[in-house]
Amino acid sequence: MSHFTVNRNSNLHYGWFIVLAGMLCLFGCIGLGRFALGMLLPAMGTALNLSYSQMGLISTSNFIGYLLSVLLCGPLAIRFGIRKLIFVALLLVGVSMMIIGMTSNLYTIILLYLLTGMGSGAANVPMMSLVSQWFVNQQRGKAAGFIVSGSGFAILFSGKLIPVLNQWSAYGWRLSWFCLGLVVLAIAVVCVLVLRNHPKELGLSPVGSKKMSDVPKVSLNAASVPIENKGFPTIIYHCAAIYFLFGYTYVIYATFIVTTMIQEHGFSEAAAGNLWSWVGVLSLFSGPVLGTFSDKLGRKTGLILVFSIQTLAYLLVALPLPSIFLYLSIGCYGVVAWSIPTIITALISDYVGPGKVVKVFGLVTFIFAIGQIAGPYLAGALAEQTGNFSSSFLMSAVMTGIAAILSILLKEKLR
Repeated sequence: MSHFTVNRNSNLHYGWFIVLAGMLCLFGCIGLGRFALGMLLPAMGTALNLSYSQMGLISTSNFIGYLLSVLLCGPLAIRFGIRKLIFVALLLVGVSMMIIGMTSNLYTIILLYLLTGMGSGAANVPMMSLVSQWFVNQQRGKAAGFIVSGSGFAILFSGKLIPVLNQWSAYGWRLSWFCLGLVVLAIAVVCVLVLRNHPKELGLSPVGSKKMSDVPKVSLNAASVPIENKGFPTIIYHCAAIYFLFGYTYVIYATFIVTTMIQEHGFSEAAAGNLWSWVGVLSLFSGPVLGTFSDKLGRKTGLILVFSIQTLAYLLVALPLPSIFLYLSIGCYGVVAWSIPTIITALISDYVGPGKVVKVFGLVTFIFAIGQIAGPYLAGALAEQTGNFSSSFLMSAVMTGIAAILSILLKEKLR
């Protein structure tokens, strides 16, 4: 497909069109491909008579697919280019979601949602890696923040749309899967038209650099030094451990909070959807604001702040408090929702530079994905045993507390 024409006299750098396409990409592959599941599960679970552990298994299948795709992202991006890889990945997400809406067999749904997860990973990881190609390190946090805010728009969109479709038709959950899949297919077309693999394809330099020969410098606010000389594996695995704990915990909340509101707190589906939509609204600011915050005050400070707020969010829903505290929990979760991927993306870019970010971010995301696989399944199994999700959310709070401690142990500068 042909590219858009670039006006080099424009004051708006084309990198910001990459950001816009990236927002749409994450709207589809993560926002709809993953976070819409929480809204779909109550009606879907009732229609198919699913247990908590089966619900958790469906969610886990998505993350197994995500994990598998992460292993292949680096080689596929090198061979075919990021733009083509994202296009095909989004097609896989859209088509698999549409077919889920046509089946009732649990194992077929699990297989299809595994394919959705594969497409999500194969679109998300390369898309986030483009930040290091198109932006110098002082602007990567902000750029990545805007991109991940696409997931917030998707939560807002699905939180409003799915209850309406469920009220409109007895097969609303099936129609929802189909409609969401169609949206992802449309996004795939937009992305293949807009995205570029590198600024040099358009004769441009990265956003924030002054000339074509500029090489983005590594920022000291993120413990930045040449990796060859400073124990690269230790740095990256420390970051990966932090990212693992985020993956383990945030997905438990995203998968089961709507079910918890409906089945344990007596919310109607529409009321739960409206409250969940506030996560989407609040999260629109989480990536850009906290990404910019980490640009200015350091990635370490940003991580500590975010994990502290997430711990509070999980405790508020885990403890036997009045339902009003759910609103505060939703608020805490929403205001920091996409900030960890934003900060981790910028942190990895700062450590290794743009030339190695696809490979290294793939490794870190692989470990993150293991957390995503374990989280919903274990949370569902725990809820099956206890009869509610309080223990699952308490487990999440403990995990994010550990993540905050690991963030404190990050070094601002390596010696």
